[in-house]
Amino acid sequence: MIALIQRVQHARVTVDDRTVGEIGPGLLALVGVEKGDNSESCAKLSHKLLHYRVFNDEQGKMNLNLAQVDGELLLVSQFTLAADTRKGLRPSFSSAAPPNEGRLYFDQLLEQLRDAGARVKTGEFGADMQVHLQNDGPVTFWLKA
Repeated sequence: MIALIQRVQHARVTVDDRTVGEIGPGLLALVGVEKGDNSESCAKLSHKLLHYRVFNDEQGKMNLNLAQVDGELLLVSQFTLAADTRKGLRPSFSSAAPPNEGRLYFDQLLEQLRDAGARVKTGEFGADMQVHLQNDGPVTFWLKA
């Protein structure tokens, strides 16, 4: 599994001009599921999302995680993260999980995060979404589990 995370002041996702998920300060995580991902991949990514230290402490160092700053998490499915862009000028999606498998593991990740006590909102799986955010920093990281 892949997540592109961004520290945000706020973020929201709309579908057909309807807000489906919205958060205040926290993390926006764009999540891609690859072929071969499994429950273990979900557990690893869940742990990283909850514990990755990207928020500033009192000295201005990135030492705090999502829970330590009482942040929220906006989880958005994005299969294009699994694209192979090494050759040519058109991405190949051969390494992306099929939609039914992607949904299964995305939902499993969401459930694990909620079970761990995270305040999580989501986009709408498979929909044409508009993502609005105010990146804080900017701070952006690519995570692989």
